Amino acid sequence: MREFLTPAARALKPSGIRKYFDIMETLPDAISLGVGEPDFVTPWNIRSAGIRSLQRGDTSYTGNRGLTELRELISRYLGERFGVNYPPEHIIVTVGASEGIDLALRATTAPGDEVLVPDPAYVSYAPIIGLCGGVAVPVRCTAENGFILTPEAVEEAVTPRTKSIILAYPNNPTGGVMTREELQALAPSVERHDLLVISDEIYAELTYGGRHASVASLPGMAERTVLLGGFSKAFAMTGWRVGFACAPAEVDAAMLKIHQYTMLCAPRTAQHAAVAALKSGFEDDFQSVEEMRREYDRRRRFLVRGFNGMGLDCFEPRGAFYVFPSVARTGLTGDVFAERLLREEQVAVVPGSAFGACGQMHVRCSYATGMNELTEALARIARFIG
Repeated sequence: MREFLTPAARALKPSGIRKYFDIMETLPDAISLGVGEPDFVTPWNIRSAGIRSLQRGDTSYTGNRGLTELRELISRYLGERFGVNYPPEHIIVTVGASEGIDLALRATTAPGDEVLVPDPAYVSYAPIIGLCGGVAVPVRCTAENGFILTPEAVEEAVTPRTKSIILAYPNNPTGGVMTREELQALAPSVERHDLLVISDEIYAELTYGGRHASVASLPGMAERTVLLGGFSKAFAMTGWRVGFACAPAEVDAAMLKIHQYTMLCAPRTAQHAAVAALKSGFEDDFQSVEEMRREYDRRRRFLVRGFNGMGLDCFEPRGAFYVFPSVARTGLTGDVFAERLLREEQVAVVPGSAFGACGQMHVRCSYATGMNELTEALARIARFIG
């Protein structure tokens, strides 16, 4: 049956994360710092809106773009929170931000096109580029430069075949954040080489020490930017699978056609829940989002102090809900460290190599779990190192 598979499907590697969760299922006392999912339950008013829609029997398809009311709220949300202006008619409600990534890359990446990708970065970018026949070109990001894309690194990576660049900030797995000034410094390179920007801003609400800056808010950048976001992280709505994609007219039209033939529309129940999330957010100035952010900030500082205290150099993340400590001082790679830690101390972390070659001496630890679990996990990691 292998002969029926396309070369791209045969070449596709399984996610570097799944192996550790498979092992963890056999260890009932294991603590997971691997899941990139909020440990908060979706707020009741949001769940209630979904329940009411089901009670009404409101279970049909929506239009391909999604509910008009939701798209209008997303447009207002982006404008008021981040200074970004995309009209509702250029917004697609997607099945999570993950579908938005797929749509953006499939609509714009032809065989042989090169796409610049931060290294390290989220696991799905390079595989989807490969499925399109494109070439993912890693751009080295290091703790010394805050794990950001610098103009110098981008200029070094650009070739005549480069078509687009992925911005993934706040960053998974590093927690790196690009400030408005850093984005402004990068913009001339983007314009000089006429690149499309695909900006994954799913963690936009989870920043520490300042408001998230969107590249699409810079002068002249919205016209060449596909902005991706969603409700999973900030509103604790991972299982609802609802996100959004905003794009210039021509790219938006191509993405919509692919969406029509693949997903058709995001689930109606989830869209009603997302409407409630934004309406209540506007009413109380997004207090539930801020409460989660403050709790993540407390956990963030706890883990950074803990790892640095046990001798593992840990970059202080400024966004998302991950820390990315270096394990180089142990003499182990991230892969060996993660596998031994899971088997010997039953703590699951993700090896940094899952996110790119630049992460091979790191591990990713999520702090989207309770303080009791984090405290016990740090004690076990310290014992393992000892």
